[in-house]
Amino acid sequence: GAAHWAGVIKELHKRGYHDLHAVENPLTSLADDAERTRKMVKQIKGPVILVGHSYGGAVITEMGDLPNVKGLVYVAAFAPDAGESPGGISQAKPPEAFPNLAPDSDGYLWIKQDKFHESFCQDLPEADALVMAVTQKAPLASTFGDNVTAPAWKVKPSWYQISTHDHMIHPENQKMMSARMNAKNIISLAASHASLASHPEEIADLIDEAASETGY
Repeated sequence: GAAHWAGVIKELHKRGYHDLHAVENPLTSLADDAERTRKMVKQIKGPVILVGHSYGGAVITEMGDLPNVKGLVYVAAFAPDAGESPGGISQAKPPEAFPNLAPDSDGYLWIKQDKFHESFCQDLPEADALVMAVTQKAPLASTFGDNVTAPAWKVKPSWYQISTHDHMIHPENQKMMSARMNAKNIISLAASHASLASHPEEIADLIDEAASETGY
């Protein structure tokens, strides 16, 4: 959910970035989510730095080749190649919390509430984890099987943050994806999957760097 960016948003605003947008994707398919984000970016006058966390990395990979997009920042995120899907990457090297994901009868994929803290954000206070667990946005499970077509990281400068204590995307998968994209900078944080919430200043630093180096 976009609210997970709260700390980063406040930090970027403090640094003088006032044209900030957080997309709430429908999470119904990669094509739907890419189109929702594409429409928002087209409304923005001037250069754009796209930042994606988790599955959001697949979204910016799929739609990030728009002319006004100057760079991509991946925060503990999927960065599939053409023909790859987030689900396929995870199945090849399952993360620690893989067993804590459960689809409901309508096909939406949830992190079990009683396992949310240890799965998603073990470096945040338990009360914060409770709020995240209760307000989590469940994607259709089929979304994770949707393949990327033309990866934007092949044509746009990219930055990547690896969470070394991530239980949702295996850290080795993060290392693999960041290495092959030839990212301009790769940083590692001793963080959970929710690094954007537990390390907002460091994430803002990486976004700031991307903006500065692309002449934002």
